[in-house]
Amino acid sequence: MKLGVNIDHIATLREARAINEPDPLLALEICKRAGADQITIHLREDRRHIDDFDVRRIIESSFLPVNVECSINEDIVNIISNLKPHRVTLVPENRDEVTTEGGLDLFKNSDKIKKAIDTFLNNDIAVSLFIDADIAQIEEAKALNADMIELHTGKYANLFLALNTNLNHTKHKLYENLQRKHLKVLLKDELKIIKDTAIFAKDIGLEVAAGHGLNYQNVEDIAKIKEIVELNIGHSIIANSIFIGLENAIKEMKNKINLV
Repeated sequence: MKLGVNIDHIATLREARAINEPDPLLALEICKRAGADQITIHLREDRRHIDDFDVRRIIESSFLPVNVECSINEDIVNIISNLKPHRVTLVPENRDEVTTEGGLDLFKNSDKIKKAIDTFLNNDIAVSLFIDADIAQIEEAKALNADMIELHTGKYANLFLALNTNLNHTKHKLYENLQRKHLKVLLKDELKIIKDTAIFAKDIGLEVAAGHGLNYQNVEDIAKIKEIVELNIGHSIIANSIFIGLENAIKEMKNKINLV
């Protein structure tokens, strides 16, 4: 299984002081040496971490394929089309969100989504769509001529956190009104939904990736789904790198996803 390492949060740390370090460009060689298969970055409309200068330098310098996540904003689409990364992943975007909160609704603003997809395909850039694990959305992704989908694993990750950490009773209180036995059922059901939709997507000719909220504790059950060929993981790896270094953090995640 391939691992895409999202290096956005290196830029998040840089922007906390509005200076020029740490530079996400310096992560490229480390990612390659550690066995990463892809670099993933998100050029947000608000430029809260990765900016245009980063995107250009990373695409021009990377030893690995670069996957750029972005919204369907026309200006963003044009910028990325000119830079020509290996792949673009279209995602929803809300200025007020802390992180991407759900999959892209392909039936909302469908004309704009189709226009963005066509623009990228016409520039020989592969297109993935970051969507919820939903059959109708997957069918629409195929109809829109996407090459790939990335299944949003946020609900699975939140259920895992609620069941296996203290967050359900402290900071986030994700499912505070549910007993543990109910959380176990919901987690099992969500994992089955992800697996079933991955199988369906592969059967209709779409490559399948997954990501969002995946970490060293919850990734193994997702990695066991053989129809999923790629995981994109960022926050957990960058957080772990503070303590053990980026190269070791990537190697540890690669071991997790390849030993199941």
